[in-house]
Amino acid sequence: MNLQRIAAFAEGETGGNPAGVLIADHLPPPAEMQRIAAEVGYSETVFAAPAPGGWQVRYFAPEGEVAFCGHATIALGAELGRRFGPGRHVLSLSQGDISVEVSADSAVLTSLPTRSTPLEAGVAAALLDAFGLTPADLDPRLPLSRAHGGVDHAVIALLRRERLAAMDYPFARVKALMQEAGLTTISLIHIAAPDLFMSRNAFAIGGVVEDPATGAAAAALGGLLVDLGWPGLATGGRFTILQGQDMGAPSRIEVEVTGQPGAPVRVAGRARQIG
Repeated sequence: MNLQRIAAFAEGETGGNPAGVLIADHLPPPAEMQRIAAEVGYSETVFAAPAPGGWQVRYFAPEGEVAFCGHATIALGAELGRRFGPGRHVLSLSQGDISVEVSADSAVLTSLPTRSTPLEAGVAAALLDAFGLTPADLDPRLPLSRAHGGVDHAVIALLRRERLAAMDYPFARVKALMQEAGLTTISLIHIAAPDLFMSRNAFAIGGVVEDPATGAAAAALGGLLVDLGWPGLATGGRFTILQGQDMGAPSRIEVEVTGQPGAPVRVAGRARQIG
């Protein structure tokens, strides 16, 4: 088994979110992919096999399959680039096709179409209670939202950076809430500037407390900001997400949007081999 371990969205030669990457002639049976992902123990392991026009791709967390994972896509792109050189690869997922473009030690994924809605009142109340948050902790510039860029994420914007740094939650309770609400991560963010966001992402549903970099959530946030008419993004633009600093795994995610509501989002980052 030629499984690679690659950290995506690395900040220089450190940080990033590790993913397992397995490219094979044929995808293993689902039970075998789940076993491998649990053994690897990273937030996700990505499996890819040749398909007409590109690659068939599936993602597994330690405790189940995930429909889409951004950091594992960047890691897969880096491995495809190492094997086949720079270029663009089409990836076929269960919900449709995305792509990843590879250049040197970085990669850019183009997400599925995005969408967003206000977070349902009951889900919002339960999550705020679980994370020990009150309305006074929230930044009114970015309302509580459900954002989608391949999978659903709850987005909670915090007014103070120190409140983000203090993130804590009851794992089993939040996992159950996420399962009930159909959420892949809980994305807590702090708006450091209109084009700079600090982020922490709870991933209890996948059996992991927190991700140091979450590309799927970055794509979803990009779509949400366009839907909200965020300053500087009306006709397209870029912003940066810094994640993992509070975990000791600094990560940098670069996001580019077209300004068109519902359009796919481009998410870029560096990758580094870790084993």
